[in-house]
Amino acid sequence: MSNTVVLDVDGTLVDTNYHHTVAWLRAFRSVDVTVPGWRVHRSIGMGGDKLVAAVAGDQVERDHGDALRAAWERYFDEMIDEIQPFEGAHRLIRAATDLGLAVVLASSGKRKHVEHYLKLLDPGDIDWTSSDDVDDSKPAPDLIQVALRKAHGSRAVVIGDSVWDCEAAGRAGLPSIGLLTGGFGEDELVDRGASAVYADLDTLRAELSDLPFAEVTDPHA
Repeated sequence: MSNTVVLDVDGTLVDTNYHHTVAWLRAFRSVDVTVPGWRVHRSIGMGGDKLVAAVAGDQVERDHGDALRAAWERYFDEMIDEIQPFEGAHRLIRAATDLGLAVVLASSGKRKHVEHYLKLLDPGDIDWTSSDDVDDSKPAPDLIQVALRKAHGSRAVVIGDSVWDCEAAGRAGLPSIGLLTGGFGEDELVDRGASAVYADLDTLRAELSDLPFAEVTDPHA
């Protein structure tokens, strides 16, 4: 019976959440829309197709949605060379594969960004996803289901830093593990379904053998 670890990337393995926040703030200002930074940060982790309306309302999405996403991409690309993996990211992935776990990176980021992160992480020969693989982004479960199909696992657990990761895992019928690396609080992650929350990747790595794997119930996984 194969066990799969579905790993989020942004905010979980690479330290990007605040870069994303700044890029979105600059994008909103480029169309003369002012939103508070905290509100943007609280939405990081959901897909860009949902974030504009969640932060600024449906009218802003209708008027500026595509322009905002294009501006966000431009501003984020300007900062991407500043991004670094979190301490222990490579060790976590290698420890999981050494234990015989299937690891798949379930990123809702753009393919070019994920490819950049892979160079930083040096994860070995593992499967991964990007926003190009799904029509509906987190907190919808689609990305997790695609990741599971790539890994062919019969049991799985989802690891992520945001409430949107936990919610997507729950919608996919899977347990989730939370990390504090993205700036979300422990209580928030637990309230959205996290079975446990860890402060950092090395602490999680020490307990990989105790992860709460559950049967994959998606009929297409």
